[in-house]
Amino acid sequence: MAYFVTGATGFIGRFLVQELLDHREGEVFVLVRPGSRHRLDRLVRRWGPQAKRVTPVLGDLGEAALGVDPAWVREHEGTIDHFFHLAAVYDMTASDEQNETFNVGGTRNAIELAADLDAGVFHQVSSIAASGDHEGLWDETMFDVGQGLPSPYHRTKYESERIVREESAVPWRVYRPSMVIGHSETGEMDKVDGPYYFFPLLKVLRDFLPSWTPLVGVDLGDTNVVPVDYVAKAIDHLAHLPGRDGEAFHLVNPEPQRTVDVLNLFATAAGAPRLATPVDREVTKVVPTGLLPRFARPTSLLKSALRTPPAQLALRETVGRLGIPPEVVEHASFPTTYGARLTQDALSGSGIAVPDLESYAERVFGFWEEQLDDSLSRDRRTVKALEGRTVVITGGSSGIGAATAHKVAQAGGIPVLVARGKDKLEVIKDAIEARGGTAHVFPCDLSDLEAIDDLAARLSSELGSVDFLVNNAGRSIRRSLKLSHDRFHDFERTMQLNYFGAIRLVIGLLPRMREQKHGHIVNISSIGVQTSPPRFSAYVASKAALDAWSNVVSSEVVGDGITFTTIHMPLVKTPMIAPTKLYDRFPTISPAQAADMVVRGLVDRPHEINTTLGTMGALAHTLAPRAAFRVLHLAYRVFPDSAAARGEAKAHQPEPTSTQQLVLARLTRGVHW
Repeated sequence: MAYFVTGATGFIGRFLVQELLDHREGEVFVLVRPGSRHRLDRLVRRWGPQAKRVTPVLGDLGEAALGVDPAWVREHEGTIDHFFHLAAVYDMTASDEQNETFNVGGTRNAIELAADLDAGVFHQVSSIAASGDHEGLWDETMFDVGQGLPSPYHRTKYESERIVREESAVPWRVYRPSMVIGHSETGEMDKVDGPYYFFPLLKVLRDFLPSWTPLVGVDLGDTNVVPVDYVAKAIDHLAHLPGRDGEAFHLVNPEPQRTVDVLNLFATAAGAPRLATPVDREVTKVVPTGLLPRFARPTSLLKSALRTPPAQLALRETVGRLGIPPEVVEHASFPTTYGARLTQDALSGSGIAVPDLESYAERVFGFWEEQLDDSLSRDRRTVKALEGRTVVITGGSSGIGAATAHKVAQAGGIPVLVARGKDKLEVIKDAIEARGGTAHVFPCDLSDLEAIDDLAARLSSELGSVDFLVNNAGRSIRRSLKLSHDRFHDFERTMQLNYFGAIRLVIGLLPRMREQKHGHIVNISSIGVQTSPPRFSAYVASKAALDAWSNVVSSEVVGDGITFTTIHMPLVKTPMIAPTKLYDRFPTISPAQAADMVVRGLVDRPHEINTTLGTMGALAHTLAPRAAFRVLHLAYRVFPDSAAARGEAKAHQPEPTSTQQLVLARLTRGVHW
């Protein structure tokens, strides 16, 4: 079995190739432009040992027969069982010329090469956009139903599928995905598209309004989104079913999805207010709008109004300033209902099904906020402070450290990633470089003081400068004192990493910073230092020690141009808190929100960054210590030791959360209980 894949370095393509490598045998030939070999090299590392079966074939989508060397074609004629054509434009905002060149011209060139190779089956990845503005049901058996094609994207998706149906010299199959979003397990996405255009608005609403703020929305009709992993798995399965040539398959969510419901799921994931729709289809359906001429129906009137110059100007000056293109607003909902009964029957028994969006919306939004949100690149002050500067980040393989690395790179800075696991660091580095950034990897066990000395020497000698250090790596232990009598090593381990490791690295880098006459250190401390929550004696003491050390040293080195910022970080949803299953239902901030606090520390360089609740906790301990300790003792009784702390076998199971716990957690949002 042999495969030829165009668009293998694209979003759907890279996951399809992974499926072929994981579940099929034989060589996988991938079309690569000469200037894109570096992208393929990064993916080869990601695909793992099986990637030795991947062979690049130089060519270009815009050339006849994809510009593949005729000698290569003659050598492989009759050996390619499956030809997958994924290379295309999947973007509503792309120009007419781009859509025509890549969607129409690219498809015609691909079927020419497939014919020259005498391929077994030509697999065309099309789109539900081929349905245009057709109203009502459009299933897999339908294609040309007289639909209008309201944009270059719709037109060229329709045209490219028509070319396959009418001009392909080899058997064909067509796959029509709906709006493809991030991976359901990781949230991974490679560009802003579809609902992602609305994420900056959700972020603004979250940052400025409480999540319970009532907002009025409108019923925008239906949409349809599916995760990329479902699409890749489905294509792989359907492509290998016997006897299905000449068919189209709908890779869509078979359940209706209201656009406002999808936005609300992402609003919940972001912690933003949700949209209420007091006037929706349940109200309007009592009016027989279907009897009206098509142009007079409410949705048609709304879309016609949105296309007028005044409306386009208003959209550009409002939502457009948040990165939402006017054409995206116009096509935010679909007039078409996509039938998928035949596809669902074909997938029956495979275990491949569309996951519930609610189960992975948080991962999708989190990935966007960490890696795709480019707002920092437009912030002149942040870019001026970080562009070209090296930022050493410990604990850079996940959580706050990884999110900070992406944000630093977005602002033009150079993150220097430090953690124990080199492979995880390389993944972060590859993701940054894939978006045009620069990053360095320095693996180190930060609990080993001698290894830290070697790290400091390497950083000082191999980097042009060490402008910033973010002491983010840390260890947290949640265990009451009564369970710690025979666990003194808990206190030793937290001090070793959180305190001794951090100051050892600072001391090692100080000579380089003195030589430069500048340097700024950001220490990730904890809100627990201000609030003294029970069961965190080992963790809070180690962070308090780092705070005290930094406060003392600051006065000694400020004359050398070296400064410190301490961030008393609230509870963040990171791998560090994962063992405490009680936190699964607690209000937390995301790693990206925490990274925004770190970037503020790098740019503004304040002595401390605190939350309102943390400051109130510190004041309570100063002004009314007895009352504060009574409240803390109440929390001690309300929140028990976890199963993990008790050493029980069910430590990895979700723990029941009482109403009393949830109320106290929400009133003290961000405190580690």
